Amino acid sequence: MSSMDYINKLCIGLREYSALDPTLYQKFQVNRGLRKADGTGVVAGITKICNVHGYMINEGEVEAIPGELIYRGYEITDLVRAVEHERRFGYEETAYLLLFGKLPNAEELVQFQQMISEFRELPDGFIIDMIAKAPSNNIMNKMARSVLALYSYDDECENKSVENEVRIAISMIARLPVIMSAAYQVKRQHFDGESLVMHPLRPEETNAQTILSLLRLDRKYTEDEALLLDICMMLHAEHGGGNNSAFACRVLTSSGTDPYAAYSAAIGALKGFRHGGANIKVMEQLDNFKRKIKNPENDGEVADFIRKVLRREEGDGAGLIYGMGHAVYTLSDPRAVLLKEKGFALAKGKDIEEDFRLLETIERLTPALVAEKSPRAAAKNVCANVDLYSGLVYRMLHIPPELLTPMFAVSRIAGWSAHRIEEVLTGGRIIRPAYKSITKAVPYVPLADRK
Repeated sequence: MSSMDYINKLCIGLREYSALDPTLYQKFQVNRGLRKADGTGVVAGITKICNVHGYMINEGEVEAIPGELIYRGYEITDLVRAVEHERRFGYEETAYLLLFGKLPNAEELVQFQQMISEFRELPDGFIIDMIAKAPSNNIMNKMARSVLALYSYDDECENKSVENEVRIAISMIARLPVIMSAAYQVKRQHFDGESLVMHPLRPEETNAQTILSLLRLDRKYTEDEALLLDICMMLHAEHGGGNNSAFACRVLTSSGTDPYAAYSAAIGALKGFRHGGANIKVMEQLDNFKRKIKNPENDGEVADFIRKVLRREEGDGAGLIYGMGHAVYTLSDPRAVLLKEKGFALAKGKDIEEDFRLLETIERLTPALVAEKSPRAAAKNVCANVDLYSGLVYRMLHIPPELLTPMFAVSRIAGWSAHRIEEVLTGGRIIRPAYKSITKAVPYVPLADRK
């Protein structure tokens, strides 16, 4: 018997013993997935870092409001508008704000940017030994492995001081874009048969500029492209302690483990299709719409196709319009609003503008069609979330599709590190929620009597 035949045999009846009846969660009043019946999260902690505000409770009823994403008291829209007005890069300033709780002055920002530049260089031999010698077709897996590997190159890896935590956090913000780019270039060579191209780092470049510079074979990019990527990174830098990857980082941190293990776990959580992989699904969905809709400018034709997707007759069979709906936001997701605006501006006059218009049509038509299909959904506002436009913005910037989720990670490392440091400073207790056992007692059967 082959190993797989044996495993197949072992799995016979596995569902009977391991799968749970979903109705048991209601019976025992357990919040499945730490989510309440209305979809909102169970409060598991407190934080000063970020607030995601998408509705109000008015006399016991949910009242829809325009969404707000607030970093350390500052609305993300205000932060983006400020750097946009001055045509400067804002991701490093945003990372400083998340880590240290305040906006830097001009001198502090320059010093922080210089430190990121100094930390960007990976240890000698790291790219060859840890990335090139073990290529991966999945960049997220390679990033998680590489972050764990950095532990072995750090003489202070178990130093528990807050100063060391900050040092490692800044080094992660600096190095993760480099790891992502190197992993992608190795993947191109090993799996795609392309030439291996590794560019030297440019100390004067920001994180957004570094990414474009390392990914493009000719290293050329426009200022508008780099500024748009920078805004994308600002918008993805943080989204509250309750999101799956930030919570994973805090859970591991609460156990007392090292920062490399905690950040690697966050990357692993973000890789999941229910979390960071949604923008890939949006792009697959968009391409499917373009293939099968004769006239994307015709609202009726687009609406009919959306209905087919909702009925599971089209798409991947999930019955979902990816990029629409959010657990917190009701009327709008501020990240989607900003990305849509900036994406349309850069796409104007180019072929890709048609794709943005199709997404806008999907955004406009979907809420009513979802309500038409489900009376329950009719009571809940469905708005576009950040994933509806982020994938197309990255495509316009020539970011390869296999880097859509990794780009999320290189941005979100700022938020993860802020949550880890907050947990280190104020947590003080291992995060250990309870699970109710529903197994009945059974008598022991001697080995010779078992069938």
